[in-house]
Amino acid sequence: MLPPLPLLCAFAAKPLAERPCDLFGAAGTPCVAAHSTVRALYASYTGALYQLRRESDGALRDIGVLAAGGVADAAAQEAFCQAQPCVIARIYDQSPSRNHLGVAAGGGARPSADRPANASAERLYVDGHAVYSAYFEGGMGYRNDTTTNIAKGDEAQCIYMVTSGRHFNNGCCFDYGNAETDNLDEGAGTMEALYFGNATGGLNHGGKGPGPWIMADMENALWGANVVKSNEEPIFHEFVTAMIKGDSGPAPGHWAIKGGNAQAGGLKVYWDGERAPGYAPMKKQGAIILGIGGDNSNWATGTFYEGAMVKGYTSDAVDDAVQANIVSAGYMSASSKKSRS
Repeated sequence: MLPPLPLLCAFAAKPLAERPCDLFGAAGTPCVAAHSTVRALYASYTGALYQLRRESDGALRDIGVLAAGGVADAAAQEAFCQAQPCVIARIYDQSPSRNHLGVAAGGGARPSADRPANASAERLYVDGHAVYSAYFEGGMGYRNDTTTNIAKGDEAQCIYMVTSGRHFNNGCCFDYGNAETDNLDEGAGTMEALYFGNATGGLNHGGKGPGPWIMADMENALWGANVVKSNEEPIFHEFVTAMIKGDSGPAPGHWAIKGGNAQAGGLKVYWDGERAPGYAPMKKQGAIILGIGGDNSNWATGTFYEGAMVKGYTSDAVDDAVQANIVSAGYMSASSKKSRS
C-alpha cells in the first residue's frame, strides 16, 4: 500500500529563495528587463549573465551562474581572462523579454560608438562568492533600441539598480533605464532613466551638499524633485540601492525616488509627488540605456552590479521586499572581506 501523499511530498526539494524579479512578478508588476554581472535576478535563472571579450585576441566567453538563482561564475572569468584585459561585450537580459544590452552606437551628443565596460577592474563579493562588476570609466555605454515590453508613452514603470557610492562623477550621464530609440535628444519626457552621480549646474537639479544623489533623467534635465533644486541628502553608502518610479496620468503627473544602503536597512523616500512642469504626460520611447544619456552623452563614470525595469507602478511593500532581498545578497567589497578574514 502506498503511503499517503503528504509523506511523499515531505521529500520534495526545498524551493529556491525568491529573487527581485520573482518578488516584482508575484505582485503583478513583472520585470521586463533584468540585468546583472553579479547574480541571478530570478530564483530559477540558469543562463548567462554577461559576455566577455578578451582584448588580446577578441575571443568571446559567456559567464553564467554557479547554480540556479545563484551568483556569477568568477572562476570562469578568471580562467578565460588569465590576468589579461577583458571587457564586457554584452549584458544578457534574464527576463522573458530578452532585452539584451550591447555596446552603444553613436548618438547626438557623441557620434562615435562607445567602448565596453572594464570587466576586471572591481572584484567584490556577493553571497560570500567573488564576482565582478561592470566598471564604467567614461566613454563607455550599452544600449538596446529595439526592445520588447518596455514602457512607452505615459505607461507606468519602475527601475532599480545597485551601484557604487564610491565611484561616480559629475559627467552626463550614468543612467540605467528608458530612453529614445534614435539615440537623439527628442525633448522633455521622451526618456525616464535612473541616474546616480553628482551632476550640478545648468539643467542638472541636484540636492544638498556635494552629492552624489539619485535623480531621474527625463531628458533635458536631471531631476531630484519637481523643482530646480531638491532637498535630497547626499548618499554615502559603499553600495547603493537606487530606484525611480513613474506613474501614468495627465499633468501634473506623479513619480518617486527611493534609495538606501544595499548592505543594510530599508529604503528612504527622497521624492514622491508631482512631475516637473512639462514632463506630464510622459512620452517615453522604450529603448534601454546603461552608463550613458539618451543621446549617447557618455562622460560619466560609475559601477553597475544589478538592475531591473518593471512594467507598472510598484507598491511600497514590494519595493521593501526587493530591498530586503538585496541586503540579504551580502554585497561586500574585497577590502572589507580581507579585513574580516
